[in-house]
Parts: sequence; C-alpha cells; structure tokens
Amino acid sequence: MNKKLKEKIGESFSSVIPITLIVLLLSTTVAPMPLETLMLFLTGAVLLVVGMGFFSLGADMAMMPIGQQAGEHLTRTKKLWLIVLSCFAVGIVVTIAEPDLQVLARQTPAVPDMVLILTVAVGVGLFLVLAFLRILFRWKLSYLLIFFYIAVFLLAFFVPDSFLAVAFDSGGVTTGPITVPFIMALGLGLTSVRSDKGAEDDSFGLVALCSIGPILSVLILGFLYNPAGSSYTPLQIPALGSTKELFLEFGRAFPDYAKEVVLALTPILLLFLLLQVFFLKLRRRQLIKILIGILYTFVGLTLFLTGVNVGFMPAGYSLGGEISQLSYRWILVPLAMVIGYYIVKAEPAVLVLNKQVENVTGGAISQRAMMTALSIGMAVSLGLSMTRVLSGLSVLWFLLPGYGLALGLSFVTPHIFTAIAFDSGGVASGPMTATFLLPFAMGACDAVGGNILTDAFGIVAMVAMTPLITIQLLGLLYRLKTGNVPVAEPEKATEDEIIDFHQEEPENV
Repeated sequence: MNKKLKEKIGESFSSVIPITLIVLLLSTTVAPMPLETLMLFLTGAVLLVVGMGFFSLGADMAMMPIGQQAGEHLTRTKKLWLIVLSCFAVGIVVTIAEPDLQVLARQTPAVPDMVLILTVAVGVGLFLVLAFLRILFRWKLSYLLIFFYIAVFLLAFFVPDSFLAVAFDSGGVTTGPITVPFIMALGLGLTSVRSDKGAEDDSFGLVALCSIGPILSVLILGFLYNPAGSSYTPLQIPALGSTKELFLEFGRAFPDYAKEVVLALTPILLLFLLLQVFFLKLRRRQLIKILIGILYTFVGLTLFLTGVNVGFMPAGYSLGGEISQLSYRWILVPLAMVIGYYIVKAEPAVLVLNKQVENVTGGAISQRAMMTALSIGMAVSLGLSMTRVLSGLSVLWFLLPGYGLALGLSFVTPHIFTAIAFDSGGVASGPMTATFLLPFAMGACDAVGGNILTDAFGIVAMVAMTPLITIQLLGLLYRLKTGNVPVAEPEKATEDEIIDFHQEEPENV
C-alpha cells in the first residue's frame, strides 16, 4: 500500500473510531437499535475510514493544486470580466454537484429538490464573485459579514417558518468535501499575485461569504414559492435478513453515489485540462500525479458517501428516536454534546481546513488547537439543537444572539482568526452533519411529536454558527498569550497595488 495512503487511512481511523464506539455504547445501553441498523452502521464506518483516507490524499495531490493554479492564472489574465464570469460559473457548477446539498435537498419536503439546488447554486456563484472582489479591493471581511447578516435576519422575519430553518441549513451544507478544498485553494491562488503581508490572510474568508449566499437566496425563494401540499415522509430503515442483503444494500447505492461524484469532479477536471493546455504546460510526471489524485478523490468520496448515507443515516435516526422516548429524555442534550464533540473529527473538509490553516500560519495555529475549538463548538451546537427539539423554540432565538456575538468578536479578534472562524462554520457542517446529525434530530423530533421542518431542520445552521465563536475566542486567547498580535486591519489598496485589469497580459504568462 502507498505509504502516504496508509498514513491517511490511519488518521481517518483515529478520527472515526470515537464516534463509532459512542454509537456502539449507546446502542447496547440506553438506545438499543435493530441489529440490521447496527450492522449497516458498522459497515458504513469501515467505508468511512477507507474513503476519508483516499479523499484526504486526493485533495492534497489534486484538488488543492488545481484550485490554486486556477485562481493564480485567472488573476494573471488581468481581465476582470473573465474572472468574475469564471468565479460565478465555478460557484454554480461546483455547488450543484456538492453531495451535501443533494442530501439536504432529498430530506427537505418544503421545496422540490432541483428548485432548492439551483437557488442555492446561484447564491454561491454570486457570493464567490463578491469574495474575489473583496480580495482584490481589500474590503474588510467583518464589515461585509455584518452587512449581509443584517440583511439575512431582516429577511428571516418575513418568510414562512417552513423556509427559515432550511435556508440557514443550506448555507452550511454547500461548503462540503468538494467545494471547500477547491474554493480555499482558489483563494490562495487569487491572493498569490499580491505581495503585501496580508495576502495570505485574505485567502481565508471565501467559504464564509459563500455560506451567506445560499441563505439569502433561499430566503428570497420563500417570498416567491408556495410550498402548499408538501409533507414530510419519515425515514424508512431497510429490513435485512442476512449478510448478503446487507452488502447488497451498499452495492445498490454505490453506483448512484459514484455517479454523483463523477458529476462533481468533471467540471474541476475540465478546468484543469483547460489550464494545462493554455497555461500550465505541466510535465508528464506532474500531470500523472494530479490525475491519480483525482482518481483517489473519486474513490474516497464515493466510499465515504456510500458509507454515511447507507450506514449512518438509519443509525442517527434510530438513536435520536430511542433516546427521546426515555422517561429521562433530558439526557438527549448531554449525549448529543458528546456525539458532537467527536463527530466533527470525521468531517473530511475539516481536515483540509486545519492543515491549510497550520501551513499558512507557519504552525502558529496548530491543527490540534483548531480541532479542539471546532469540537467544543460542535458540542455546544448539538446541545442547543436538542434543546430546540425538546422545547420547540424557534431557531432565531439561538441564531440572532449567536451571530451577534460572533460579529461583535470580529472587532477585537486578529483579522485572520475572524476569516478562519467564519470559514470553519461552513466546513464543520459537512456530510456527517447532513447524514447523521440531521436524521438524529429528525428521529428525536418524531419521537416527541414535534414539527420536523421548524424543530429538526436548523441543526446544520447551529453547527455552522458555534465555531464562529469558539475559533475567535481561540484568536483572543492567542493574542493575549503572545502579546504582540495586533487586531489586523486589512491595508487599503493603493492605485499602484491594485491589479490593473486594463493592461494586456504579457505573452510569457
């Protein structure tokens, strides 16, 4: 076995084993589940470990280099219209193919799948353009975040309740395993032509802005679309009579998820081939390495999605339902917090973000510190989400003060921590949230007789919110500890420093 692949699978095993042991413990004590559901979960966990290993290596070999090269060469063309159009198109295409969004759309009864997917994709495309313009003109991220989140919450008071939680959830699921590595690397490429000291800091924040676009677009959809007649269909857990039927269940799903991943990777592969023909001119060895990386990404993501969708979704639904039927159902809150603390470690995009943060900051912000802050944030978000399920409180009662605190911290936290924090919110709410935690909340909500659309949906939004606070608190702690980190204000671009998009590109680029 490839040495690096073996290391990646080892890392993914250490990430997945805690949540696996927790589910096993709960299923043999307070929340017994059917044997077939448990077997589906365990088989899914194996696929998850192998899939994360392949995906992580593929992201290092292909996804990150392609995204960075795309951003760098687009910027060097010095044609603003081309960059804007490319960012918009890339945002739409990559989002449509994002597996997390497909999962959420299938579970959302209020809106037809394709209507929701296209609405979200347009939102991401527009805000990816905005993110590029922020990098170019050095607009302060916190001001943009405040402006657009004010717009979000103003709209939230006027849309139907059936759209509210779904809209905020849409912002979280769009930044998944396909989108995050590519967009983050694209940001590095876009800032690579700048020579100022804040260039690398500005490479963060793209994911943060791309998470706002879907929320706004789905809220606007709420004014235009009438979801009359929509109804929620409870999750059907398959009945299995033998190990053969168990493997057939995964075998039937594998081609469907393989097709989804092919559709997701094809636009990125085509973009790379265009760059190779017109700009990169990579040597054969480098070209083969990237193509192998794309193959690793395909294998890894297909195994991952098959495992979490077929194995984890029924287990999450079953656990949530069983725990909520206990006479001491309050225990749902602390148990969910424990699950949340460990499950974030199994999000593939989190590993990508943490590694990039450590690289860009030269080790000043370690992967371990990032993971601890994200785990604490995830634990808090799951505790609050289960409180919502049991009490029926509106998601706005939690999101308004949460985002208010996060935006307030952006004025006293080092600039790079604010950008990383808002990127982390989108990254933490990936496929594990959509395929395990959302069904977990649905199962609990069904058991207590709550409203699925208003009480269970919104968990992705909660998961996306709390890291904004914990990562910025990490930044404050880091600032107090070092004593020499200023609250970074992005320098205003001078006319000489702004790329002149009216100049022609030199022939040798």
